[in-house]
Amino acid sequence: MTLYIFLTLAVISVITALLMVFTRNPVHSVIYLILTFFSIAGQYVLLNAQFLAVVHIIVYAGAIMVLFLFVLMLLNLNADTEPQKSNGWKLSAAIAAGLLLVTLVGALRGSIQVNIPETADGSVGLVENLGKALFTDFVVPFEIAGILFLAAMVGAVLVGKRDLKV
Repeated sequence: MTLYIFLTLAVISVITALLMVFTRNPVHSVIYLILTFFSIAGQYVLLNAQFLAVVHIIVYAGAIMVLFLFVLMLLNLNADTEPQKSNGWKLSAAIAAGLLLVTLVGALRGSIQVNIPETADGSVGLVENLGKALFTDFVVPFEIAGILFLAAMVGAVLVGKRDLKV
């Protein structure tokens, strides 16, 4: 049953990613990318990485894609204002993409190996285990990261404030 769900999510991921690349409307492209992110998050759930799936949805589909959609709506792109590319640019882009694909295939040929553990533990990837690791083994780096984020947030507020009278 899990294999069929995985294959369905994989097919949905590939189809929505291709639709995202080949659609002409930028708003539809963003929506297809959001659907791709949701299907990838479903694959994370199948891998028993619930925390990663939730963070993936919140960060990518929730924040970054909304930002992209906002920028697209703000720019108000039309076909009239878009500069037309010549066929030479399209041909050179296709050649460059093909060379990049050949380079990647050559670099990764024979180097991808998947190690499957002998004992499959159902608790790997759960939020409970992540919390235990963060608050026992990595408590000092976790607190330092929290202080760093707090300092960055205070700095962003001070930079964004217009009339700062000290």
